[in-house]
Amino acid sequence: MGDIGLDRDGAVAIIRFDRPDKLNALTLAMYEELGAAFAEVRDDDSLAVAVLTGSGDRAFCVGADLTESIPALAQGRFDISEWDAAHQKHTTLFKPVIAAVNGLCLGGGFEIMLSTDLRVAADTAEFGLPESGVGVVPAGGTLTRLTRQIPYVWAMELMLQGDRIPASQALRYGLLNEVVPARQVLDAAVERAHRLAARSGTALETIKEAVLRLGDLPQDQAFHSEALYGQKAFTSPDAREGLAAFAERRPPVFPSRDGTRH
Repeated sequence: MGDIGLDRDGAVAIIRFDRPDKLNALTLAMYEELGAAFAEVRDDDSLAVAVLTGSGDRAFCVGADLTESIPALAQGRFDISEWDAAHQKHTTLFKPVIAAVNGLCLGGGFEIMLSTDLRVAADTAEFGLPESGVGVVPAGGTLTRLTRQIPYVWAMELMLQGDRIPASQALRYGLLNEVVPARQVLDAAVERAHRLAARSGTALETIKEAVLRLGDLPQDQAFHSEALYGQKAFTSPDAREGLAAFAERRPPVFPSRDGTRH
């Protein structure tokens, strides 16, 4: 890949925005490469979890490159839906994705962070959605996701006012799981990833898929679908192994993880 890197740490994929001299601003090619990286994680049975971070210590990602990507959209040269894979809209990647936010997280970078499942940030990180200040909107999933993830008034403040907030405030808003010293952010995210990789792949992917797909259903329909997801998990080889391991007081060896062992 070009300015999107993908490295492997056992069963953990580490995906990087790799354009630190430009604060990891996203070119058109990078959007395509990021979508391809997520697809690689989805399709590779040796990978259990992905960590998404930015190269350098100045920025996670400051969003679309204002000299290329935004003008291309404004001129109607392509539709924003072409970025759906990078923004994980309509995703079929049900393996967990963890963001390791190591600096500025603005615009499209913020939007991509919202597509992740767990988020660890440096205490020096800053977050913001500046789009309204240049006459555009955060349409990379944020108009849909943000009010579903945090309280309405905080979401609207971020989108309407466009002010930056520090990591401590992002944590208070519920955008983050953890804030750590900057030098520890990637290690903390990778450690979480390895802990997840030791758990049942069937269970983790079922949880994520169900949460993403059931949220908008009427309650009775959602309960019915939840039962189907639950039945799938409870009757899986992983469940049989997990229950046997519990009874025998030993660590489980989940069949779903056969492909992730080295």
